[in-house]
Amino acid sequence: MDVYPKEPGKITILRADITTLKVDAIVNAANNSLLGGGGVDGAIHSAAGPQLLEECRSLGGCPTGEACITGGYGLPARWIIHTVGPIWGGGNNGEDDLLACCYRNSFALAEKHGIKSIAFPAISAGVYGFPMERACRIALGEMSAFLEKSNGIEVIAVCFSTRAYRCYQDALREL
Repeated sequence: MDVYPKEPGKITILRADITTLKVDAIVNAANNSLLGGGGVDGAIHSAAGPQLLEECRSLGGCPTGEACITGGYGLPARWIIHTVGPIWGGGNNGEDDLLACCYRNSFALAEKHGIKSIAFPAISAGVYGFPMERACRIALGEMSAFLEKSNGIEVIAVCFSTRAYRCYQDALREL
């Protein structure tokens, strides 16, 4: 799939399967082990193939809020940036800051590797229980802040569900 508007320096909100996108990097909402799981993590591991699991095993995991990078293997994307979002615990355990760190650290890796197009899922807003509306506001805030200082990159918020798509649209209008 390669039909979204390509606008470096702007945020595109796209309803799609992130594993099908022809971008430099996709972001995986991973768990701490990096060894696959449910939701987008499982879909990415399945689509990328067994080489991804092999490389992830060599990394030894990833702390919450941090990010690491692997090859894309069987995906159209050259890179996968794995970041571990926080599990929602009510909002009083630093969840907002940890989620923001996921985006900041993913962007830092994108810059380091010369990535010009990057697609993000709604990190932590699935099985980790982070409230979708809140997660979208944080995501778009971090994306906007990054683009203010580095506008040569194409940033895509990828939504698998209609609900996520609507939440991102609403949050973008609030910016």
